Parts: sequence; structure tokens; C-alpha cells
Amino acid sequence: MKNMLEEEIFNINSSEDFERLAIEIFHFQYENVSVYRNFCSLLGKNPTTVKNVENIPFLPIQFFKNHKVITEHLIEQAIFTSSGTTGAITSKHYVADVKLYEKSFLKAFTKQYGNPSEFAILALLPSYLERGGSSLIYMVEHLIEKTNNPNSGFYLYEMDALIAKLELLEESGQKTILIGVSYALLDLIEKRKFRLKNTIVMETGGMKGRRKEMIKEELHEILKRGFGVSKIHSEYGMTELLSQAYSFGDGIFSCPPWMKILTRDTEDALSFTFGKTGGINVIDLVNLNSCAFIATQDLGKTFADGSFEILGRFDSSDVRGCNLMVL
Repeated sequence: MKNMLEEEIFNINSSEDFERLAIEIFHFQYENVSVYRNFCSLLGKNPTTVKNVENIPFLPIQFFKNHKVITEHLIEQAIFTSSGTTGAITSKHYVADVKLYEKSFLKAFTKQYGNPSEFAILALLPSYLERGGSSLIYMVEHLIEKTNNPNSGFYLYEMDALIAKLELLEESGQKTILIGVSYALLDLIEKRKFRLKNTIVMETGGMKGRRKEMIKEELHEILKRGFGVSKIHSEYGMTELLSQAYSFGDGIFSCPPWMKILTRDTEDALSFTFGKTGGINVIDLVNLNSCAFIATQDLGKTFADGSFEILGRFDSSDVRGCNLMVL
């Protein structure tokens, strides 16, 4: 059954396809992921009572800090870990099939931006490079490889070299993506102001304790002025997921066909809201071998076209991960 589900995940063509497949994956994970099955049982949920997506229980993301969430009898090929403050318990995502992750991020990137071979990709992700187990680094490494461009690469703190590379690529007319953690992008524009015409600037969020947190609109305004661009793109992903959503500007994200965002009532975790601020629940069908249904600690809004906006985090949660900024 698992192989059949893998094939179907990337061939979703309608909301009916998504709903049917989500229910099938719920059945599979209820039977094969013991942590999730036990959680569902505590809520009185099982395959006979779950008839639609809204009935599916969403596993609180904190479970990834204290439990091994993986299909029984499978051995992990990789363990992705979250960033966190010193001494904090970090999440661990035990990934049984890294090829499934690679297929997911490559298809999502191509759908949103085109073939990676059209770009040079420059990565300014020092806090991720400095620790092991980052799913973001894994993704960006593979996208850089797919560019087949000798100018693509990672930069730790070599700001002068990055400035020179950006200027070289701009002069040559090469389409470029600069992907960076927020604080490092701010460091870069404090050193040099740009007027970029051929470069997409994409932030992955987070000050990682290096700068004070700021609201998204303020961050984007500063970055737009510093890079001389009209829009700042964003990536929304996290350790516990195997899919990403992208924003082309204004903080509005769109999902690939195998990913969906719902919002839960902040006072009642089992009720859903629409068009107003709620807790973000993610359906990531690529998370076939762990849990595809995750209740995050993010706050946001969803819109009729399936897009969504991130507005902050629950006050009680720690601040970490990709694109997880507080108000």
C-alpha cells in the first residue's frame, strides 16, 4: 500500500484527490505509526470514525521532541533536528525515505520557480550550517547541485565574497536566488546597499537570538530598501515537515498540491476557523512515514484560494525553525 500511496502523492489534480488520499494516509498511519495511533485513541478517533479531513486528529508538534514518530519496522535514513536555544529540547524528525523528501522539494521548487538549472543559488544560512541535521541545508545543498552553476554555493560569514559574487552575477544578467536567514540578510545590507534586478531575495525567517525579533512587514521593508527590490520572497518549512510553501511577497504563501494548511480555534484545538487568526495545522502528505497531520505552534490565517499567512506564534512556545517570527 505504501508504494501505491507514494505514487499518488505527486499526482493530485483536485481537492477530491487530496481529500481521498489524506483519508487513505490517515488509515495507513493509524495502523503503522504507534505514537500517532495512541494519540488518536486518546481522542476516541479511529478509521471508522474519521470520514473527512476535518475529522482527522492533528498531532501536536511537540511530540517530535519526546517521541520517535516513524512507521513501525522502518529504519531512518536521516534524522533532521530543529534549531533551538541552548539547553532546549529540540525536535527530531526520523526520515525513512530521503528520496521522497528530495522529490518533494525539487517538485515544489520547480512548480514555483522553474528548473533550478536556470538559476545561480547563493545561500546565506550560517546558523544552519553551524549545526548538523538541518533539513533546510539538505534541501538547499541539493538545489545548488541541480543548478550546475559554478557560481552557486554557501556563504558562512564571507560577506565581502558574497557581495562580489552578487555584483558579478548581476552584471552578467544571470538569474539568481539569494536565500538567507533573516539576521544574516540584515547583516549583509548593513555592509552594502544593492539595486538588484536579476536576483530574488528569499528569507527563511528567524533571528536565532542574534537580533531582536521584528514583525514580518518591518523586516521586509528594511530588506526591500537594502536590496533595492520590490518584493521579498519567503520559504515556510520546518524540521517536522517534508514539504515547503513559498511566498512571492507580502507574506502570502501558497502550497504544493500535496500540502494544505488549516487553522484551528485558539481556544478549542479540535475546532476549525476560517478567515480569522487561528493555530496552523499542516497536512503534508509527503510525511508518509511519520505523521502527515501536524498541529504547529504558529498562528495564521487561511484564504479561499488555499493560500495562507503566518502572523506569529503561541506565546508559550519556544522561537525556532524556518520562518517562525513572533509579533
